[in-house]
Amino acid sequence: MTGAAGGLGTELCARLVSAGAHVIGTDRSDAKLDRLATLVAGGPGRLTPVLLDQSDPAAARATVAALVQVHGAIDSLVNNAGIYPKSFAVDQDADEMRHVLDINAIAATTLVGAVAPGMKAAGFGRIVNVASITFVLGFTELSAYVASKGALVGLARVWARELGPDGITVNCISPGAFLTDAEKIHPDPAGYNQHVLDSQAVKRRGEPADFAHAVMFLLDRRSGFVTGQNLTVDGGWVMQ
Repeated sequence: MTGAAGGLGTELCARLVSAGAHVIGTDRSDAKLDRLATLVAGGPGRLTPVLLDQSDPAAARATVAALVQVHGAIDSLVNNAGIYPKSFAVDQDADEMRHVLDINAIAATTLVGAVAPGMKAAGFGRIVNVASITFVLGFTELSAYVASKGALVGLARVWARELGPDGITVNCISPGAFLTDAEKIHPDPAGYNQHVLDSQAVKRRGEPADFAHAVMFLLDRRSGFVTGQNLTVDGGWVMQ
C-alpha cells in the first residue's frame, strides 16, 4: 500500500494486519512511517514499513524487486499515495502538474507493471486505485489533483480488461470528504464541514473505517467477479 502513513492508509493497514495480512506500507516520510509502525503494532499479521519516493520510477521498480526477492510475490496493491497542491487552472504551473501526475498516477502505472508478473504467475491479484469524488464534482483550485484522479479511474478500467484473463481484478475507490490532513488546505474548516454535511445524504462525517471497509471488500478473494468499477464511498454526496 502506498501512502500508507496517512489517515486513511493507517486505518487500512491496521485492518489488514488484524485480518492476518503481511502489509508492506510505503511512504516518503520516515517520521510518518515510525508513527504508522507504532499504531499498527500487534495482530496476527504484520507490517513492513518502507521509505519510498514513488515519483522516481527506477526507485519504485527497484524497491518492488527487492521486496519480492525477500518476501515473495505481492498479491495485492493499493495505489493510495497522493498530493494535492492548490492552484487555479489558468495559473497551473506545468512542472507542478507533471509532479502531481508523477506521484498520483504515473507511479501507479510503474507499480502495477512491477507487481503484475507475480500476480499473473499466481493466477490471482487485487489492485485498487484510490481516486476521489473531486473527479466527478470538479473541485476548483485542484486541477492537477483532479486530473490525476481521473487518470486512475481510466487506468483501472484498462487494467481490468488487460489483466482480467489472469485472475487479477482492478477497481477504484472514490472517497468523499474524510477528516484527514487533506482538509487542512481549506481556509474555512467550519464552513467546509457544514458544506459536506449539507451535500451528503448521510449526515455524519466519513471515518477512515468507512474507507477501509470498502477497500477490504475489493481486496477479498471472494470479490473476484467485481472489476473495472469505481466504488464511491462518500455518504451519498455523488450518486451515479
